[in-house]
Order: sequence, then structure tokens, then C-alpha cells
Amino acid sequence: METTRTDLLTGASVEAAGEANLMGGGCCGGGSCACSNGAESTTESVAVPAATAGTEFLVTGMTCGHCVSSVTEEVGAIDGVESVEVVLKKGGASRVTVTSAGPIDADAVRAAVEEAGYQLA
Repeated sequence: METTRTDLLTGASVEAAGEANLMGGGCCGGGSCACSNGAESTTESVAVPAATAGTEFLVTGMTCGHCVSSVTEEVGAIDGVESVEVVLKKGGASRVTVTSAGPIDADAVRAAVEEAGYQLA
């Protein structure tokens, strides 16, 4: 499994030591994508305090690191969101964990995911 970390404050991708960066360009539009290599990937955000709450959502249609980046950016922009972690599952529902100091509005997450071009499962 390859890991790339995204700093939500700067939006910069930070490649984990010795691992490939899948956040590179390309746009899939929900179809096959040349920027993806077929491996499942994980994108994590900046570490947050243990006292925060995490809520999981399933998102369909993502196929590569660019998809992960789009969802991470849109969901990360919701008020109160401290971090977003995405476990990409091509051809299935990817797991998106949203960490926040308090409850997060599921409708706001749905709208952000749809803005990025994907859907909640």
C-alpha cells in the first residue's frame, strides 16, 4: 500500500519516505485513468489531537490519487473539519474518514463530495 500525506492548510502533498506519490496530475472523470497504477492507496492529512471525533463515509467513483485529492480538498473545506483520510478502493466504495472537533453535517459532506464529482454510497 502506498501512502501520500496531504497538508490541509497548504494543500501540499508530502510523499512518505521510499514510497511513490500518487497525487500527481490527471483527471479521471470517474473512468480509467493513466495517472493511476492499479494499487490501492491511502491519503492522510495532518495529525490531529486524539480527542477529536472521526466519522466514516463511503464514496463511489474514485479511481486514482487525483480523485482522492479532489475529495480531500472539498471535504476539508467544510467548517469544523480538521482532517480527511481517504482509503482508495478502485471499482468500489472508498472509505473517507472525516475528523472534527464536534459533529459533522452529513449533508455538507454529501454536497462537498458531489462538488468534487463523486457520490456517497
